Amino acid sequence: MKIKPSKILIVLHGSIGDVTRAIPLANLIKRAYPKAVLAWAVEPLAFPLLQNLPAIDEIILFDRRCWWRSAIPFLREIRSKGFEMVLDLQRHFKSGLVSWCSGAPYRLGFHRRDAKEFNWLFNNLHIPASDHEISKFDHYLRFAAFLDIEPRPIEWGFELTIEEEKSVRGLLRGVNAPFAAIFVGSSWKSKQWFPGQTAKTAALLHDRFGLDIVLLGGEGDVSFAGEVAGFVSAGLRNLVGRTSLREAIGVLRRAELAVGPDTGLMHLSAAVGTPVVSLWGATSPVRTGPYGNEQYAIRGKADCSPCYLRDCPIGRICMQSIGIDEVATKVEKILFQKTRVYGSQKQV
Repeated sequence: MKIKPSKILIVLHGSIGDVTRAIPLANLIKRAYPKAVLAWAVEPLAFPLLQNLPAIDEIILFDRRCWWRSAIPFLREIRSKGFEMVLDLQRHFKSGLVSWCSGAPYRLGFHRRDAKEFNWLFNNLHIPASDHEISKFDHYLRFAAFLDIEPRPIEWGFELTIEEEKSVRGLLRGVNAPFAAIFVGSSWKSKQWFPGQTAKTAALLHDRFGLDIVLLGGEGDVSFAGEVAGFVSAGLRNLVGRTSLREAIGVLRRAELAVGPDTGLMHLSAAVGTPVVSLWGATSPVRTGPYGNEQYAIRGKADCSPCYLRDCPIGRICMQSIGIDEVATKVEKILFQKTRVYGSQKQV
């Protein structure tokens, strides 16, 4: 469909993982409409991902934590901007409401079959229905196809400031290169691995492959990381709860590889070109796996997996079933391929 809007809004208030996966679409949109103003409505958690992105001209924040106070001013701001086209990438009632309140004549969202909470009622254009096994990443690219935009190249364009790069170097001072990043925790408890398994993996990566280990995660993961650090005697730097999201991007970019469960840092690792061994139980790598790293996914074994439950009633049997040797096999494959292609490791 050929449209030539001068003001475009992307609505995706979602998780760090969702926003990361949608950034290549934003870059494609900007490439197709270079003179258009491209804005993105997002929540504070994922805001740092959009900072300094050349494709994004304006970021409109919605603070969900005090939605009863911020919702009306936020919607008024959206309305006042005069957007001509909205891409509703979230599929839920709230994103549909934002799209409709924009007053844009072209409001593009998901097909009714793929949307939730009556979202499709708020949009007047819809991408074709998709197979539920399609990845979220490819699903976002269907918006480009609908607009007759070639869905390539795939680019993120994360660039840290000079001060941020300096801070990252300081955080990694004393860490030997090459190193592996292990991200711990997850927004869903059902996705989490276990401290014991994580510690054994860290020790294996250090002893067998000569990799120092850097732990990454948010403030809610500090206790988990403390248990891991208590089991590991050498070659480990615990940065959990000590980095900003943008600093974590810098650490991941410098890592030789990364390991961890389904979480936002997994997608950021893939986005900066660092191979990632991803661990799966409650969710499926087919739908939400990291771009370009499908061959390094490890799926836990349980009859109920994937269950898509936030809390597991049976002790995360699927995650318990993931063996350290399985991780080692994937890591060995990554290191072999990198040595064959590049012949050297990244420097801290």
